[in-house]
Amino acid sequence: MNIKREDMVAVISGEDRGKQGKVLRVFPKKHKATVEGVNFIVRHTRANPSKQQQGGRLQKEAPVDLSDLMLVCPRCEAGRRFGTKKLENGRKARVCKRCGEMLTR
Repeated sequence: MNIKREDMVAVISGEDRGKQGKVLRVFPKKHKATVEGVNFIVRHTRANPSKQQQGGRLQKEAPVDLSDLMLVCPRCEAGRRFGTKKLENGRKARVCKRCGEMLTR
């Protein structure tokens, strides 16, 4: 899986196509991720006075399938394909296939 928490991603298909945002949470078993500002759903909640909770319609982000997301290259500033490269210290790094920029965390 090449998408991790706090990565910048672009949505490449669906209703929110073209939007970019930060990954808030990843669900590897479901093959989904929650992205900031993308795929809003409306949750209807009932007021709960004992918890000082107001009722109404709350908007929140729903998970998006990972196949609909693409990593954003910091240099290209667009969704790009990424590969992996082994560094001298033995660790792996994600590298943009177009410009060669390494994705750092």
